[in-house]
Amino acid sequence: MTLDDLAATIAARVQADPDSSWTARLLAKGPEKCAEKFGEEAIEAIIEAIKDDKSRLASEAADVLFHLLVMLQSRNVPLSDVMAELARRQGTSGISEKASRSE
Repeated sequence: MTLDDLAATIAARVQADPDSSWTARLLAKGPEKCAEKFGEEAIEAIIEAIKDDKSRLASEAADVLFHLLVMLQSRNVPLSDVMAELARRQGTSGISEKASRSE
């Protein structure tokens, strides 16, 4: 599965019945709840990284990616916009890129 595949699946779930789809249920609760859930999953991934549990970290990272895409969908931000931003930054030093945003 690719991130594009996952994003397409999430986009398709917008029209699904919230009683039969976790994704539809989460999206129906609104962008704020989607952002909250993303934050929870990110914290869980951090904890597993600190504990150095590679298997649990991989599982939590999958949750983070899924919930990031749900959060983006909740605000109608396509994955392609994120990928375009990453492409724009490619070849630029992370230090330089970060400095350019704080000006």
